[in-house]
Amino acid sequence: MRSSSTTLTFNKLFTYFIQAIRGKETDFTTGSIRKAIFMLSIPMILEMLMESIFAIVDMAYVSQISVNAVATIGLTESVITLVYAVAIGLSMAATAVVARRIGAKDISGAKEAAVQAIALGIFVSLIVGVLGFLFAKEILALMGAEPELIAEGYGYTQLLIGGNSTILLLFLINAIFRGAGNASVAMWTLVLSNGLNIILDPIFIFGWGPVPEYGVMGAAIATNIGRGSAVLFQFAILFFGWSTIQIKFKDLVIRSKVMLNLIKVSVGGIAQFLIGTSSWVFLMRMIAEFGSEVLAGYTIAIRIMLFTLMPSWGMSNAAATLVGQNLGAKKPERAEKSVWKTGKYNGYFMGVVSMIYLFSRMTLWAGLILMP
Repeated sequence: MRSSSTTLTFNKLFTYFIQAIRGKETDFTTGSIRKAIFMLSIPMILEMLMESIFAIVDMAYVSQISVNAVATIGLTESVITLVYAVAIGLSMAATAVVARRIGAKDISGAKEAAVQAIALGIFVSLIVGVLGFLFAKEILALMGAEPELIAEGYGYTQLLIGGNSTILLLFLINAIFRGAGNASVAMWTLVLSNGLNIILDPIFIFGWGPVPEYGVMGAAIATNIGRGSAVLFQFAILFFGWSTIQIKFKDLVIRSKVMLNLIKVSVGGIAQFLIGTSSWVFLMRMIAEFGSEVLAGYTIAIRIMLFTLMPSWGMSNAAATLVGQNLGAKKPERAEKSVWKTGKYNGYFMGVVSMIYLFSRMTLWAGLILMP
């Protein structure tokens, strides 16, 4: 009897899993909250895992070039996390506003919010991109990079910060999809982005076929092409595709009131993430004093650690969509219950991750003690 019940539960979960990655459900203001969390979390977790897998594969390629190349990525990414902080803050605001409009069945308002979020992202990214491209060497020097590292890696910094618009837009438009309940669409755009990155990385880094060998700068070229292609795919979906939000050219109007509301909603999130990312920037600056080898090792360790944190981030995004849609539908009790349940599941997951890390460290210590 128990075996039959277990099989039935597994089959139901598998059915929900297929529905989740296909994007079969967009209204999460009714029905089971547990199912809603599952349906939203699965594509988001897969999305985050894909991002983490790319980061590790990217590092595996770059580590074959030199220690300085790995260190360059560490220093550049510590600076570009400030861009991530802005992107995440704006994305949180976009998800919240769009989700509330969708929950209230105000599709027109959701489209307005989406257009203003994208316009804001483009404006911010252009300013950051110009400054990053022009002052790449100075940024690396400020971070404590050695002259040899700057000479070898400044091209990577130029292209990655100069092309930050692909990062901001990828975050923002995916946030719009999530707010509308189309989490699977966001997932497939990152599958495209990171899949292209993984394929193009060795081609541009090592110079396969007719493509010249660009070294560490090739990683930035591959990243910009991969993310840029995904952004074009996102725009195609927004204008001509299957998303709940369909933007027409007549909708491309700047509405200052809506934009100011987005800025107001995003300020708290941006400040929160800027505090966290700024601490990482200072930490990377201190580690740079110990040389490129230590910096490279720290960069690799951080990427591995982030791999285990991404699913947690996916579940938090699920909570944001659920809260926004249910508040828009005038169901604050359901929104509150969604937060508590998502937090509980997130706690279970992080508890398991912590135990794995603890067990791994204890195993390492035991191995060191028993070494002859």
